[in-house]
Amino acid sequence: MTPVELTRSEAYDLVVEKIGVNNLLKHILSVEVGMRRLAEYFDEDVELWGMTGLLHDLDYNETKEDADRHTFVTESWLAKYNLPVEMIHAIRAHPGHIPCVSKLDYALYAVDPATGFIVACALMHPSKKLASIDRDFMLRRFAEKRFAAGATRENIEACSNIGLEVGEFLDLIKEGMLTIVDQLKL
Repeated sequence: MTPVELTRSEAYDLVVEKIGVNNLLKHILSVEVGMRRLAEYFDEDVELWGMTGLLHDLDYNETKEDADRHTFVTESWLAKYNLPVEMIHAIRAHPGHIPCVSKLDYALYAVDPATGFIVACALMHPSKKLASIDRDFMLRRFAEKRFAAGATRENIEACSNIGLEVGEFLDLIKEGMLTIVDQLKL
């Protein structure tokens, strides 16, 4: 079988088919726009980085009870498409199944938990608005290990592997998320 191209629109439809329209979809879209913002910042391929974010948790509903299979199912589902190997590598690396080696790998590894952390910051803020949180607010919450404990600090701190301090990194991801604030309802 000849591999076929996958457009962003087709990828989105595939995500909705596999994930549904729910909070996980909001997470996936947050990761997509966070990755796009980082790609812009680093002058990388915005479409590649965005699609990597969009597809990173495609198999979550299928594998949530068996984390060892997470991303392997995605890889098999995406095999029929003509996708760059670096995209598949980053998707496989984001839960730690294989080591991060590229800027794309480390970006996805750090962005994935950072989006949940940023949402938690927004929900904790008196305004409950993403636009209201600033770097100082996020860094104070970041220092509180029990706050948003599921947002693994070690993974977020991996942003140092792409040359960013945590505060600057969180600002960039928040900027990306602000582009879809209406969809996030934050």
